Amino acid sequence: MPQTPPFTGPLGTNSYNKNLYQTKEEGYAALYYHDNNLVSGSLEALIHHLVPTVDYYPDRTYIFTFLLSSRLFIHPYELMSKVCHLCVENQRLSDSQADKMRIRKIAPKILQLLTEWTETFPYDFRDERMMRSLKELTHRLASGDEVYRKAVGQMSQGLIRRLTVLSQYEEALVKINATAAERLTALKAKPQAAIQRDMLSICNDPFTVAQQLTHIELERLSYIGPEEFVQAFVQKDPLDNDKSCFSDHKKASNLEAYVEWFNRLSYLVATEICMPVKKKHRARVMEFFIDVARECFNIGNFNSLMAIISGMNMSPVSRLKKTWSKVKTAKFDILEHQMDPSSNFYNYRTALRGATQRSITANSSREKIVIPFFSLLIKDIYFLNEGCTNRLQNGHVNFQKFWELAKQVSEFMTWKKVECPFEKDRRILHYLLTAPVFNEDALYLASYESEGPDNNMEKDRWKSLR
Repeated sequence: MPQTPPFTGPLGTNSYNKNLYQTKEEGYAALYYHDNNLVSGSLEALIHHLVPTVDYYPDRTYIFTFLLSSRLFIHPYELMSKVCHLCVENQRLSDSQADKMRIRKIAPKILQLLTEWTETFPYDFRDERMMRSLKELTHRLASGDEVYRKAVGQMSQGLIRRLTVLSQYEEALVKINATAAERLTALKAKPQAAIQRDMLSICNDPFTVAQQLTHIELERLSYIGPEEFVQAFVQKDPLDNDKSCFSDHKKASNLEAYVEWFNRLSYLVATEICMPVKKKHRARVMEFFIDVARECFNIGNFNSLMAIISGMNMSPVSRLKKTWSKVKTAKFDILEHQMDPSSNFYNYRTALRGATQRSITANSSREKIVIPFFSLLIKDIYFLNEGCTNRLQNGHVNFQKFWELAKQVSEFMTWKKVECPFEKDRRILHYLLTAPVFNEDALYLASYESEGPDNNMEKDRWKSLR
């Protein structure tokens, strides 16, 4: 699970990992455990369990799991408000005469919790209400001691830096998409002008192209917040009369942007194959992308691999029988076998486990790369969410489900932190991100012009497209 180093001073292991719940107020339902594992509890009890005291700090895996899943029941800004209230009231931080020794004991723990929240879920703090609560609480902590003032300053600067980087990334995506749209418009205006520019004219080395695809994948993965997996499936809480907790305030759309990148790459591959007039050139492009896909597999970049296979399996490409007859397909057959969807993608899951194991024992940064087939990861999380209820019959939060959810998301968190070890090639990256991409109709039209219609249905479709 994602972890943040402790703020300062030794917090004993017992206080870190102690998961015993000791309420000071009557009326809160207890937390329920099985074999020392938390399995359920009321939302209020779970919130209390998140808040540190002088002699208690929540387990880090609990912090991540609860911050990830709580948004299914309560807005992050509401949770932050409750946490602040509990910290102030329980530790009597509102008392101007508060015992300085007491503040010195509790302040590092509260700061540690806030640091873990701001570092792991920074997008929550795009909400002004979150920032307001954060500032109020940190102001109380910082008012009494220079050490805490400095720590609060560092935490705030780190949060602002992360949010600034996200904003810059979002602006860059808008520019890239605008450039891609302009180039497609130019291609439609002068179709013959674009023929001389294709992937092979930019770079004919499949190893280099696979490495540049890995750059794009890792950059886009790195901006996906863990909470985006939860907000993708968020539904109205049956015990809450309000709207769903995330629908009105979505803080980031990096998950959607990443799915769009997969679709773009699939259509780019299909476009590159269908565009050339000569059969020999089309076959060469096919073999080139098969080699790129094979290198993606070797790197551990399963998302680009699947996008390339998807592009080559699109109907406008798969129907080019004369072109395929010129291609040595043995390597492609092996790759298709690896990504075969039968038995719930058994072959791919085996390869993913192998790549994950390699990553754990890696000696070089290249061996650490694991880029999952993203649509399947989302599907797995979706079925986990759909297959288990969020609340038990007694109204308690089903925390067993959220341990499992957090386990899947935290594995992804490890993968997204890997830095790409390959040298960047700006020219190739620019082409991959902005080259004109045909839609399905344009692909069919180009395909029929390359190899004429085979049957009446294809002839009718060709007529309707011309």
